[in-house]
Amino acid sequence: MSVQEGEQHRKHPRPRPKTLSDLIYGLSLSIGAISLVITNNQASTASDINRNILEFLFVFMILITSWIIYTSDMSVLPVETRLVTFLNVLLLILVAIIPYLFDQAVSLYNTAVDQDYASILFAIDYAGTLLILAGFAHIISQEEKQLVDGDQMVRPRRIRNRLTLLTIIILLSLAVPWDWFFLGVPIRLFIWYVPIVSFWLNRLRTRPFGLPSIPKTSQNLQR
Repeated sequence: MSVQEGEQHRKHPRPRPKTLSDLIYGLSLSIGAISLVITNNQASTASDINRNILEFLFVFMILITSWIIYTSDMSVLPVETRLVTFLNVLLLILVAIIPYLFDQAVSLYNTAVDQDYASILFAIDYAGTLLILAGFAHIISQEEKQLVDGDQMVRPRRIRNRLTLLTIIILLSLAVPWDWFFLGVPIRLFIWYVPIVSFWLNRLRTRPFGLPSIPKTSQNLQR
């Protein structure tokens, strides 16, 4: 590298959104955990305790699933492009407000109208995160030859299509009224579980989300 190129490299440092993204995801998870601690100041029945834990686990699974997909994409995406930087910022904004919107949607202190409004915003927010992740997968599919090693990641188009379908499913959940319940739980909430279940079922497969399994020979060498 020449001196001039070195100076240009120092003047234009490569952005590092991963550190910020880890902070935002961690903060969002912390907000959910703090909400559990706050309930210590209130009298709670066994039903309330179970309800609070399940609500926290739901938000936790959304965030951790999104984070796993996001970090996988960031490992191969060209983070210096303006489009990717913009999508990063937008994604982190949506992730940061997920705990708040969900808490408002299920809060017993809100009226049914307010809960419905918050649930609509949550569904749009949730769908937005999935759509951006699908956008990352699309960028990878377009730049597959330059960005993706065939031994590390395959079929990014399949990931993009799956995430796009899940986005549509979340948006279609808005057609179900918030006051429709099944086993005491809003039906819309069951629909919101679909992306989580889809991801982890694929994660348990031999090639989760298109990621190839490590050959046995490689595993033996690592040992």
